[in-house]
Amino acid sequence: MSKKIFSGVQPSGNLHLGNYLGAIKNFVELQNVKENQCIFCVVDLHAITVKQEPKELKKNIRETAATFIACGIDPTKSIIFNQSMVSAHSEAAWILSCVSRIGWLNRMTQFKEKAGKDKEKASIGLYSYPVLMAADILLYDATHVPVGDDQKQHLELCRDIAQKFNNDFNVQNFLKVPEPLIQKQFSRIMSLKDGMKKMSKSDASDLSRINLTDSKEEISNKVKKAKTDTLPLPENVEALVERPEAENLLGIYASLKNQNLENSINEFKKQNFSEFKKKLSDALTEKIEPISKEIKRLLNDEKYLDSILLAGSDKADKIASKKIKEMKELVGF
Repeated sequence: MSKKIFSGVQPSGNLHLGNYLGAIKNFVELQNVKENQCIFCVVDLHAITVKQEPKELKKNIRETAATFIACGIDPTKSIIFNQSMVSAHSEAAWILSCVSRIGWLNRMTQFKEKAGKDKEKASIGLYSYPVLMAADILLYDATHVPVGDDQKQHLELCRDIAQKFNNDFNVQNFLKVPEPLIQKQFSRIMSLKDGMKKMSKSDASDLSRINLTDSKEEISNKVKKAKTDTLPLPENVEALVERPEAENLLGIYASLKNQNLENSINEFKKQNFSEFKKKLSDALTEKIEPISKEIKRLLNDEKYLDSILLAGSDKADKIASKKIKEMKELVGF
């Protein structure tokens, strides 16, 4: 069955292995299913929910587009665009925010985590961000949305908003209620320095992550210094309980090799970490080094990247402007 897939990535700069294995690798696989129609958005409107340096944001938008392409997303097969170039996103977000309920947004755990203790100082944008995310998805009649654990709650909200709009305006199935596409394995890549923390660009230590722009030497150095424990590698999955660093490194290797965790464990059981780390470093270099070189090549051709984003935004606008026109008519505008 054909799927219409929508997903977005924030242009935060310096995308890393967690972004690749947890999302972008899956995007490429979804795109390569002939029946699927894929729309991948650089969500720059979401990025400004926290203060951005304008020049840096512009650079990061191009870098995210370059990363999509370098990882294998093909602009002739998929739509790649940046959100702010399609005005329907902002218009639909406002209409849907008038349908959404404060109680729904108050339940969003991600806002509580990002706003911290002083919620009064957080922006309204950070609070209402999930409504904009719903608009992003619903404008394209997406049937499926790839989500990680941290976005499942937002997709549930999107489904609630779609159903309420349809009920309020008595238009069954006008806004399509999307299904989640949950990556069951390796959707959450952890820090190389702490197997209990998600790999993140915001971590103060660059040694905590493999950046998609890292060189062979940088990858090798980071893997060597990655935190492990004193035991040999386990004989089975059950033995990984309370060994988060071992589980994370074996999971990364398994994902890179497109095999399940059990196969990776069988390959290295009872070995010490130094031998395994050599193999992991080789697997990472084989996958990341070509991506890194291609990102750097593409970043030297800003005109090409801008042309891809412009062409993608034109295609996205044709779809979204039709939907927003219909939404406005239903509302009474």
